[in-house]
Amino acid sequence: MNIMLFGAPGAGKGTQAKYIIDKYGIPQISTGDMLRAAITAGTPMGMEAKKFMDEGKLVPDSTIIGIIKERLSQEDCKKGFILDGFPRTLAQAEALEELMKELNIKLDKVISLNVPDELIVGRITGRRVCPACGASFHTVFNPSKVEGKCDYCGADLITRKDDTAETVNKRLEAYHSQTAPLFDFYKDRDVLVELDGTKEIEEIKNEIFSILG
Repeated sequence: MNIMLFGAPGAGKGTQAKYIIDKYGIPQISTGDMLRAAITAGTPMGMEAKKFMDEGKLVPDSTIIGIIKERLSQEDCKKGFILDGFPRTLAQAEALEELMKELNIKLDKVISLNVPDELIVGRITGRRVCPACGASFHTVFNPSKVEGKCDYCGADLITRKDDTAETVNKRLEAYHSQTAPLFDFYKDRDVLVELDGTKEIEEIKNEIFSILG
């Protein structure tokens, strides 16, 4: 079962990915995690990516695709995988499709969690994280017991630099401009399923399980 999770930052992809992992026992593959793992492992593609990153440049699509190829060839992906955060552009989607043909695998479902921008901004700007233990809270949906303090270690909670309204709006603009063409791309391949990401987490989870069967 090869799945792609689609949605703007803060749409709830990470939460739903955890449920899918627990139920089906397939790994979640995010571009950031893959890059870090490939660099740590010293793979050829990881070293190539590191060269670009050390120079402050974006890692080119060809290198990312090479890293995805390395990752999908690993044993834990044989039963399937969840792709998260890739592709972001039409060129990446086309390159990924060619790679999957080469590996003789296909995407079974692309699940898009659709959430209005104004709700996304509220979700992300309300996030608070603990710099000491990494715990995550939300001022509305998951407040800490003592305002501004971590429930687990008592450290002062912070707002991450990229969780401001201005930054979130910029990320949303980039998401919409880059990924809009991908909806038609995956609709044409009859694998896209769009879900209302504003529903209760449990309800969305059950809808996804029903789709995956």
